[in-house]
Amino acid sequence: MCLGIPGQVVSMIDGYGGQLALVDVLGEPRKVNIGMLADERFDRGDWVIIHMGFVVEKTDAAGAAAALAGLETMGRGRTGDPE
Repeated sequence: MCLGIPGQVVSMIDGYGGQLALVDVLGEPRKVNIGMLADERFDRGDWVIIHMGFVVEKTDAAGAAAALAGLETMGRGRTGDPE
């Protein structure tokens, strides 16, 4: 398992061989490459896991929430913030 950031597809980006999507990552729009999952279809609202600018997994809302919870836990452990 790799460290992945959850995001939600906003739209596909024209051109680029159909391999770029605009994804909302915690309120910030990001252009990400979907080319690693060439057999998948991506539509507005789909949840994805992103690693280093590439979509590595298509997931659902529960999977996205679990990924975010894992990232938040790791962040708290690093900064020493109390729970």
